Amino acid sequence: MAEEMENQRAQVLIEALPHIQKYYGKTVVVKYGGNAMINETLKDAVIHDIVLLSLVGVRVVVVHGGGPEISGMLKKIGKQSEFVNGLRYTDRETMDIVQMVLCGKVNKDLVSLLGNAGGAGVGLSGMDGGLFQAVRKIDADGTDYGYVGNIVKVNPEPVVDMLEHGYIPVVSTVALGVDDDTNYNINADLAAAKLAVALQAEKLILLTDVRGLLRDRNDENTLIPEIKVSAVPKLIKDGVIAGGMIPKVDCCVEAVREGVRQANIQDGRVEHSILIELFSDAGVGTMFY
Repeated sequence: MAEEMENQRAQVLIEALPHIQKYYGKTVVVKYGGNAMINETLKDAVIHDIVLLSLVGVRVVVVHGGGPEISGMLKKIGKQSEFVNGLRYTDRETMDIVQMVLCGKVNKDLVSLLGNAGGAGVGLSGMDGGLFQAVRKIDADGTDYGYVGNIVKVNPEPVVDMLEHGYIPVVSTVALGVDDDTNYNINADLAAAKLAVALQAEKLILLTDVRGLLRDRNDENTLIPEIKVSAVPKLIKDGVIAGGMIPKVDCCVEAVREGVRQANIQDGRVEHSILIELFSDAGVGTMFY
């Protein structure tokens, strides 16, 4: 029994070897959010996955949101969270809280956790070095989201500099306003996709609270493991891709069309899902290519 277990362990490492070779020296952008940011066991698994990737030579970049933390802080000051089409409506006071929570608390907590796990994280905000430059987001129908921005330019140099020196960049999604003297709240999936394109990353991973893209939303066993980006419009037309999944899929499609080799929507509720996806034959979630 003990010998069989040892053989299994060896097999896992042998299976990982070609995948480690494939990603060695390549850039992987991980959008970290959802339940994996709240549940302590999952958080620990994600942090250790990221440190391990870095130690085996993968240039890993973390882009994070922090919705629950922002909502918690707004609640503390007696302010109600408002959402318009799934995006947080951000007035001036809320924007100040967003910046404080994302850039100050969440970002530095992640850097600290990476350090405790043996990694070298460095916190950056989208404002640092003009990393994310944005204009106010207003929909074609005139819907206004307050201080929510659309990224119009990415300057990847601050991130590249950190990667060149062996650090793990941890990026919060507050952007520099180029149309006004202000900063903007940016959707983390969108920010991760734009940064992955600017870095010409090998892979973009969006951690979510679902298994991936399901052919039948009510049946977890109908996971679609991989999709060509050219097949996406039909899946939207057929209603397979719907609701909150549409903007996530759009981020993946845009990233792949603009030079990222693969983009994944995968379940952050599965422990070590990042390692399973990158370093095993099976993989997890739905891969767009």
